[in-house]
Amino acid sequence: YSDSLKFVSGDVGKGITGGKGKTIIWEAFKETKKLNEKKIKFDVKARIVNSKVISNKNKTGTFKDTRDGKVYKTVTIGTQTWMAENLSYKKDSGCWAYENKQSNVAIYGYLYNWENAKKVCPSGWHLPSDAEWTILTTYLGGKSAGGGKLKSTIGWNNPNSGATNESGFTALPGGCRNDNGLFVEKGKFGSWWSSTGLNSTYARCLNLGYDNSSVNRFYYNKAFGFSVRCLRNF
Repeated sequence: YSDSLKFVSGDVGKGITGGKGKTIIWEAFKETKKLNEKKIKFDVKARIVNSKVISNKNKTGTFKDTRDGKVYKTVTIGTQTWMAENLSYKKDSGCWAYENKQSNVAIYGYLYNWENAKKVCPSGWHLPSDAEWTILTTYLGGKSAGGGKLKSTIGWNNPNSGATNESGFTALPGGCRNDNGLFVEKGKFGSWWSSTGLNSTYARCLNLGYDNSSVNRFYYNKAFGFSVRCLRNF
């Protein structure tokens, strides 16, 4: 059909988002009195309006921690360059492998209490503040959608809701060591310290879960062992 259609409804026009199961209805005989062909072919065209496309193409790299020789993947997201892996630098105290198994360090890195997390990143890098985490999540679309874009598509318990790893951040569910010394939630949740403290007992962290695509931020006891992601200094 060669003319532009006027009598259409359904998933068509401004404000329609992409996805499966979309339907467009054409009321043919309001458009024309006669159809000359048994089969009619349509071209459906779409264009993106006011949408931010996130890509990590040509924005990945590596960094070598000279303290132990460990090489980390890095990714630039917006204006920030992050380690694309959890930190796995061993401290003498305030630092734990999940369930004290080194095999977990290779996947999830170490878990650090807050005091150690603040100073464990290598030279040229730092533990992000809560405001810097906010810059990241805002760039990725905000609290509701940002978590899925941060989460790895593998390594989480089902259903791993919304996970696309669109950012290249590759967040994994390393669990935590709680203030009673118990290791919990591996596979379900990942938590990452910020450098922002509330008082002498609590500090801010970012949390992602297997059953939602949101970015959550909480205050936790500084004695907890959480993962660390380092952010490159400006």
